[in-house]
Amino acid sequence: MDLKEHIRGVPDFPKPGILFYDISTLLRHADAWQVAMGRLANRVRAYHPTVLAGVESRGFLLAAPLALKLGCGFVMLRKRGKLPGGIIGLDYALEYGTDRIEIQSDAIAPGAKVVVVDDLLATGGTMAAGIKLLQNVGADVVAAATLIELTFLGGREKLHVPFEALIQYDS
Repeated sequence: MDLKEHIRGVPDFPKPGILFYDISTLLRHADAWQVAMGRLANRVRAYHPTVLAGVESRGFLLAAPLALKLGCGFVMLRKRGKLPGGIIGLDYALEYGTDRIEIQSDAIAPGAKVVVVDDLLATGGTMAAGIKLLQNVGADVVAAATLIELTFLGGREKLHVPFEALIQYDS
């Protein structure tokens, strides 16, 4: 199955000049969703994770069911102020400004083997920050994985861990 056939390109969203890759069209197609999760599970399983970390918010849509499929735990990497209890955060640079990613302070046992999961890798800034945050709290980040990679933006060079993507767009 060609999963690209189930992903809609939305021009000029969220701003002019951006082509947004909408995975909602894949999620609502039962067969395509099942195939995507099976293929992603096969890629991620090779790293023997004990925990999957989903990046807010579309990363949750992939990481949570994938964790169930693989029999491992799931934790959330969220934007500032979205998690209860003790949190640990990391500020990181964006093209225009900064952002912050956070995790609950007790979410990861030291040495846990973690794969970071998101829907799409573009410039790599948020994924790289998530990896660094997890390493800061004692995780062994063994890989990162996405459904989509925009190869022309070079995000994988920022990751410094093995990276898997099911679908690649070269322009």
